[in-house]
Amino acid sequence: MAHGPRYRVPLRRRREGKTNYYKRRELLKSGRTRLVVRKSNRNMTIQFVESLPDGDKILVGTTSMKLPAYGWKIATGNIPGAYLTGYLAGKMALAAGIEDAILDLGVQVPQSGSRLYAALKGVIDAGVEVPAGEKIFPEENIIRGEHIKNYSEKLKEEDKDAYKNRFAGYLKAKQNPEKIESHFDKTLEAINKAFE
Repeated sequence: MAHGPRYRVPLRRRREGKTNYYKRRELLKSGRTRLVVRKSNRNMTIQFVESLPDGDKILVGTTSMKLPAYGWKIATGNIPGAYLTGYLAGKMALAAGIEDAILDLGVQVPQSGSRLYAALKGVIDAGVEVPAGEKIFPEENIIRGEHIKNYSEKLKEEDKDAYKNRFAGYLKAKQNPEKIESHFDKTLEAINKAFE
């Protein structure tokens, strides 16, 4: 570690790799509500945050753990789950009077077609204006879970034991992974009905 009279210790959150203060400053300079999207292995967290002099204020927030209330009974750490979480957050934001925001991914590494951008697409499709290019979003069939359906069908034919292990969560919830698209549509419809 460097030392000497001119050495300055970086801020704690910078040292821990939790905050990029340059990026944060640029977002705050916009003066707009921030759409904060964070992911873990199993869940998504989406918040609409207003920056105030004495700290950030969360205006609206939700996680993918709230999806079962709308009928989503399977994994929430995948692209369809991320999209639905974003869609739910967008509907909640509109109900709270938030019509636009700017994306804040923090220190996460953005990658086109990832869960982060699936969640963003959900927010935009719900009706909230967030500046973004179309090329970053996952394809529509991936958002609806077609890749999961295709993989499950292939695995079921090739190795039934591997299929039972890989999709144990789906089978335990009495959900057929080959019908994920219809399950997705029903959950989307339930979210829309809740915010009519």
